[in-house]
Amino acid sequence: MTVEPDRPLNWGIVATGGIAGTVVEDLARLPDAIPHAVSSRRLERAEEFAARHGVRRAYGDYRELLDDPDVDVVYVATPHGQHHEISRDALLAGKHVLCEKAFTVTVAEAEELTSLARARGLFLMEAMWTRFNPLIRRLGALLADGAVGDVRSVRADFGFAVPYDPAARLWDPAQGGGALLDLGVYPVSFAHLVLGEPTDLTVRGSLAANGVDAEAGLLLGYPDGRYASLGCTLLAHQTARASVVGTAGRLELADPFFNPSALTLVNPGRDPEVFEHPIEGRGYGHQLREVHRAVRAGEVESPSMRHEESVAVMRTLVGALRGLGAVTAS
Repeated sequence: MTVEPDRPLNWGIVATGGIAGTVVEDLARLPDAIPHAVSSRRLERAEEFAARHGVRRAYGDYRELLDDPDVDVVYVATPHGQHHEISRDALLAGKHVLCEKAFTVTVAEAEELTSLARARGLFLMEAMWTRFNPLIRRLGALLADGAVGDVRSVRADFGFAVPYDPAARLWDPAQGGGALLDLGVYPVSFAHLVLGEPTDLTVRGSLAANGVDAEAGLLLGYPDGRYASLGCTLLAHQTARASVVGTAGRLELADPFFNPSALTLVNPGRDPEVFEHPIEGRGYGHQLREVHRAVRAGEVESPSMRHEESVAVMRTLVGALRGLGAVTAS
């Protein structure tokens, strides 16, 4: 599916929840993007969303949105349990896809989507906006330059307290609920970014009354002794900080590490060096511009969030869920 260089990209938004509204706010800031269509299971909700965010068309079924010939890119903002079905159908309909994280709920689903995108020559990316934050990119450059020496460990945590309600999205296994898929995906993806996919995984945590993971602590191991210590929880208010420790110093990301406005380099015997970058809009613009760049270039994946990265992150998340014995949508 090619797009003329001078034509704006028309976006179709599937779902009308909080994240969809937030991302569309940043989408509206792009001069070559048009929030063209939105769908919801209830047409009234789609119409309300369209009126609030200046979206041209509203549909009461995502399949109607996929049948719209003017939609170029589909943004999937539903609960995790629906990501695979909707992303698959969008690719089959000839649409490029940006799918919220966690990418899917199983490794097999992630592999199927990436294979389908490649087979059809369509762009597909997990919406891990952190990878495109300017300070995360700066962190990668500093690590490549040896600013902290040999990297030995990563620490990252994210959590907040949510009242238990088995019917709510965060607690319902059918919707992909649980701490790991909703919150743990951030620290896990960050660890993968810095250290790669682990060879060993140890997990501890607890389950809710319905068997969904309520909290988890992960220790990811690597062949040369490097490790990542990660945490996520729906039971307590936890900081969202991250650090990378090396033999010659460390890098610290301000809370929230997944959308930081400050990065600090600490080397022994030297004053800390602080790098700052103001948050643009709600912080999603960098990711959205990457989608536009890749679609216009005819690429099927972004070099900053490759398909195999999303599949590898799913392997770690699924391994942790199995280690806890959690009930999942699969």
